Amino acid sequence: MELFLLSNGKLSNDSQPLGYAHEQIKAMFKARNIDSAVLIPYALVRSDYDERAGELAHALGIKVGSIHHAGDPADAIAQAQCILVSGGNTWMLNQMLHEKGLIVPIQRAVREREIPYIGWSAGCNVATPSIRTTNDMPVRNSVVLPALGLFPVQINPHYIDAHISGHMGETRDERIAEFCAVNPSESVVALREGSLLHISGNDLRYFSAKNEGFKVFRHAHETQEYYDTQALSSLVPFNCL
Repeated sequence: MELFLLSNGKLSNDSQPLGYAHEQIKAMFKARNIDSAVLIPYALVRSDYDERAGELAHALGIKVGSIHHAGDPADAIAQAQCILVSGGNTWMLNQMLHEKGLIVPIQRAVREREIPYIGWSAGCNVATPSIRTTNDMPVRNSVVLPALGLFPVQINPHYIDAHISGHMGETRDERIAEFCAVNPSESVVALREGSLLHISGNDLRYFSAKNEGFKVFRHAHETQEYYDTQALSSLVPFNCL
């Protein structure tokens, strides 16, 4: 498999989408002779699909077409050289993947044909077993349907452990701890801004543009920060590097 699971699409100082991951992504494109990609933009609620495709094409140096133009979305996935899954609202994205019949076609493309999958924010969330660790509001009357399950552990993107003065609601740590208390057999990987997990073949690597770590939350375990994927070796079937 070839997965890029990014916490977010852009850092504050990035002029282009996915800027902090361009080096790794473009190296993969070159190695695989990829010159086009299909964009799945369904998470976008207040942005234009074609505008996002154009931004990505300019930033990545390849042709990018939005899947909403395809008469047969599943066939578009079957013909794709690469799959890009935009951030936005995770609930909308996951429901649309089911409504458009894309769950199985994407799973087959990534697992059987080794088509690269690049997802950020909501696109990162849906690559896990479920979207239960999203930060987003259920803007539609959605049920918690299974997600793609390409990565076997729940991820919380846009993770932040800052305490905002005057905020009396639960912190992100407390919310994730609640998830683990209700689902004690599951773990959550918390990815800070500017970081990503990269699965290539059977190897799993972690990268942070800001040289920050990620956290792993497990019920009844101390939460710690890590800088390589060895901490995930007991949770995933990949070689953790």
